[in-house]
Amino acid sequence: MKKFILFVLALVLSACSFGSKSEFDANRQKWQDAQVNHYRYSLSVICFCPGTDKMPLTVEVQDGNVVSMTYADGTPVGAEDPQFGFYSQFATIDGIFSELKADLGGAADEVTVTYDSTYGFPADVNIDRIKQAIDDELALKISNFEALD
Repeated sequence: MKKFILFVLALVLSACSFGSKSEFDANRQKWQDAQVNHYRYSLSVICFCPGTDKMPLTVEVQDGNVVSMTYADGTPVGAEDPQFGFYSQFATIDGIFSELKADLGGAADEVTVTYDSTYGFPADVNIDRIKQAIDDELALKISNFEALD
């Protein structure tokens, strides 16, 4: 009888979650539904890597393309900057969602995310790629988001 009750409970719980969107999917959909095509935000990339002393970056994006990316002191982050490629992967909200999808899909051992309640973008992301390793953690903090359309 005990096994039967556990079996029924398992079926009920799986039926409740079947078809429901994950928190990630729900927030990505919220972001897509908002149709924000032109926006600016502050991005802090926190990791054991060069350039983090120049945070936050101010990033402006229009139609999925980075219009500008500047350090906190106003210096542009151009293609010649050694950190340009690294920062570019996080320079759009869609890029952050892509990175987050891979990490939540198993590329990282631990991921915690807080989503923006209005637009659904990942506002506070903490990624630990290898739980037992030191200095491999990455945090992304988005603040001062402004829709420019």
